[in-house]
Amino acid sequence: MTQQNERVTAGMIVIGDEILSGRTKDVNIGAVADFCTDLGIDLTEVRVVSDEMDHIVDAINALRARYTYVFTSGGIGPTHDDITADAVAKAFGVALPINAQARAMLESRWKESGTEVNEARLRMARIPVGADLIVNSVSAAPGFRIGNVHVMAGVPVIMRAMLEAIGPTLHGGRKYLSRTIKAGVGEGTIGAPFAALQAEYPDVKMGSYPQMGTGRATTDLVLRCPDEARLEEATQKVLAMVAEAHVKAGIAAPQIA
Repeated sequence: MTQQNERVTAGMIVIGDEILSGRTKDVNIGAVADFCTDLGIDLTEVRVVSDEMDHIVDAINALRARYTYVFTSGGIGPTHDDITADAVAKAFGVALPINAQARAMLESRWKESGTEVNEARLRMARIPVGADLIVNSVSAAPGFRIGNVHVMAGVPVIMRAMLEAIGPTLHGGRKYLSRTIKAGVGEGTIGAPFAALQAEYPDVKMGSYPQMGTGRATTDLVLRCPDEARLEEATQKVLAMVAEAHVKAGIAAPQIA
């Protein structure tokens, strides 16, 4: 059982030539990031890879060895270029037969809709030996989990449904709290003192995000930490630093958003 204060990590692999070509705009990274944040899982790395077997296998093996959980999206449909299941089976060194339970789930849905059972559609019932199914409440074609790798659809609505399905099976870790300070000056003005505060509070993640279109340079400073007391202490230090910069610039005191 994962302890509440233990760090739980995740990596994500987005699979598909259509993402890399720009034809399809990915939204699944954001969905997985929100999902992980809610569970106290640190999404630490995302790779986007083409529909090439070796690339997918390499990414799966690299990330599954590095993180608590791995999530993939894309490449589990009925066409020839949907090779994610093949790549996962190769990465784990197992066979990829048609899974009886997956086939039954699909054929039940196809019977309702009058859809023909053919070889292409049955590709979606191929599941690596040893994997458990991930229920798809939208279109019935399941994802699957093998080891710490969760293989899910690329279609956003189906991806979100699969995330909901696997949520109860995952162990979350420490949840981060966050504070955002609105600085009315640019990053260059506060870069050095902000870096010094990050060095003083290495356990508090500090990010600087310039904001455009406000008529002048402004910056959002975001602080994240699982320890509320430590976060509050660091926040007050950053507030004081920004307030000093505001005084020099002749603008109003900063606020926590």
